[in-house]
Amino acid sequence: MVITYFGKSFLKIVLGDLVIAANPYEEHKDKEHKATKFGADIALSSLASPDFNAIENASFADKTPFVARGPGEYEIGGVYIKGIHGGERADKLINTTYAVLLDGIRLAIFGGFNGKVSAEMKEELGEIDVLFIPVGGGSVLSPKDAYGTATFLEPKIIIPTQYEIHSGEKDALQVFLKEAGAPSADILPKLTIKKKDIEEKEGEVLVLADVS
Repeated sequence: MVITYFGKSFLKIVLGDLVIAANPYEEHKDKEHKATKFGADIALSSLASPDFNAIENASFADKTPFVARGPGEYEIGGVYIKGIHGGERADKLINTTYAVLLDGIRLAIFGGFNGKVSAEMKEELGEIDVLFIPVGGGSVLSPKDAYGTATFLEPKIIIPTQYEIHSGEKDALQVFLKEAGAPSADILPKLTIKKKDIEEKEGEVLVLADVS
């Protein structure tokens, strides 16, 4: 499995010929983020917002994705996906958190989450191998709250997202890493991972570069 991060909450997850796009966004007028376009088999949208549901950027050439836009259970091409109600935000948008089982690895993608994880939600998510959690503050979790949430969920690997949002908390990534006790964490251009690579890990923080 190869995972690439394009800023905000936009992830590209590849396993062989299978491609998943999570939370593709529209390009901002100020070009802060250049919209990346590629063909995906599956697209996940956490919020009804241009920052999370620009599905046209997950369609390319002969690929038009199956789209999950909210709570429910989906199984497509051997990939099991559960969309979990993640609560209503201050902007009245409903966030969906996705649990994805792919190649024996359990991913949790928190999208634009800005709330508290209940015991019931934690149970719905189940065990988590790799957690993608927003840390930027503002409309999403603050760095401190993000690390507290991650600790509660007990994943094997924690990957911060939305750390480059300028409308949120200043130096959000550095604050998050300090909270996590990993201020000098390496920034990876992408993550290549197999199930055997994570079996002994416990709350390890990895940072993916924004390659948008």
